[in-house]
Amino acid sequence: MAVTTRQLIEWKQKGRPIVALTAWDYAIAQILDTAGVDLILVGDTMAVVLGYETTLPITLEEMLHHAKAVRRAVKRALMVVDLPFLTYQESQEQAINSAGRVLKETGAQAVKLEGGYPAMVETVARLVQAGIPVMGHVGLTPQSIHHTGLRQQGKTEEAGERILQEAIALEQAGAFCIVLEHIPPELALHITQKLSIPTIGIGAGPHCDGQVLVTSDVLALSEKQPPFAKVYTNLRETITKAVQDYSTEVRERKFPE
Repeated sequence: MAVTTRQLIEWKQKGRPIVALTAWDYAIAQILDTAGVDLILVGDTMAVVLGYETTLPITLEEMLHHAKAVRRAVKRALMVVDLPFLTYQESQEQAINSAGRVLKETGAQAVKLEGGYPAMVETVARLVQAGIPVMGHVGLTPQSIHHTGLRQQGKTEEAGERILQEAIALEQAGAFCIVLEHIPPELALHITQKLSIPTIGIGAGPHCDGQVLVTSDVLALSEKQPPFAKVYTNLRETITKAVQDYSTEVRERKFPE
């Protein structure tokens, strides 16, 4: 049975942790879905997979292209797609158009956008009114990298209170779930206890209702992993060795036999 946004909320109430990972193509998405991942995020971190240094350059068209491939693979997991930088910040109308295209053209069930400041909360409310499920994202927001950097957010009492109020406002606006990125574990616990919707942590400690990581970090396909990620297997080494073995056999005329 396919996972729904309502089911995520029910899992929070039951204390059942939510498993989330990112995907960018058919093969990876099919593996994640078959393995039982609950939520598959076509994140704008795909920009790094495409060779960009940050998430900022990736376009809506690129996100749509890859999300379609992921959708063709996913049968069970809830599929959420990031709205790229400057495809939703200009106006509510722009956000509705971008999010609407994601749902109509890819078949995803929801979109994710960053920020909890008043104008963004209003945008979330407008999207939800239009029938578009929204996942929020507070704490470290990578699309604001030139403003905040990549350092941990919410370390002071004032900063922590601001993030808490943003999360509460997003819930009141109708978000079904909120990503908490790179904030102190005690702050994540406080927010998780305050909200009736699930929190999904990334670098936010063990107390969130679920966890998400970038799949290329989990598999060590990235050149560098963030400090809060965990490598479960090193496919970079495995693939490199396989390619080197193949290259050697071709050059030595051992393949094909």
